[in-house]
Amino acid sequence: MLKLADLLTISGFRSADFKIHCAVMAGSSSPLEAFFEGKFKEWQESQSRRNFSRKYIVSLIQMDSERWLFGGVFEVLGVRNRPDGCYQYDTTELSGFEDLVGRVVVAYRKPFRASYLNGPGYIDRFVVVEIRPERLSVDDFTGYNHVLLSHRMLRVIVAHEIPTWKVALSNVSGVYVIVDTSNGRQYVGSACGGAGIWGRWAGYADSGDGGNKELAHVLRTYGTDHAQHFQYSILEVSDLQATGESVLARETHWKTVLCTRQFGYNSN
Repeated sequence: MLKLADLLTISGFRSADFKIHCAVMAGSSSPLEAFFEGKFKEWQESQSRRNFSRKYIVSLIQMDSERWLFGGVFEVLGVRNRPDGCYQYDTTELSGFEDLVGRVVVAYRKPFRASYLNGPGYIDRFVVVEIRPERLSVDDFTGYNHVLLSHRMLRVIVAHEIPTWKVALSNVSGVYVIVDTSNGRQYVGSACGGAGIWGRWAGYADSGDGGNKELAHVLRTYGTDHAQHFQYSILEVSDLQATGESVLARETHWKTVLCTRQFGYNSN
């Protein structure tokens, strides 16, 4: 049985002055999504309390209730108070662990809520259950009926033009729904012709509102960062050759079914 402690020692980490950061969802902010974006270091450096009172941080990113993805080892260089009452850490990622980041998966069912653990007291409890052949990345497209994307994940997919997603979404017209997870309100939209759903969703990834007046109003009201609460799903798809009239008719049907004019963000 290989423990994370053994793996770190083999890789050259022998300090006892470290915290283990079990990075979990903070409100709507996901450390796993930040990792996919290549922004986990920045995500971790923003803290509501002085959570890193040691020289080093061993970062583990939650995958499910008992599996954690190794996110790297970081040295704490300093910390400052922010005007909002939170703390901004300055860290640097230690070299020598690059081949392990995003590949090592460890298991530990944490029986408490604390996410910042005394390193020497807990490191032996994390057992390596998988060393992936490649760094964990955004999942390939698995079917139109399974699409459920946060705004951050949509941005990652569009920015990197993940081939399976781009091909699948570029080759269909259809009707989709955007859910505001902060309040449950929904917006039903459609895409036809051209670059299909991909072209429409690329606009949302870029601006948050995709040029749509109703969603633009939402972002003006709550601020542009409110787009992080948007979640994207597909209601139905059709061939790119489908007429605009037929797609719009299906969009109207779904607006009626979901009552998005009365209780959502659709205005017509």
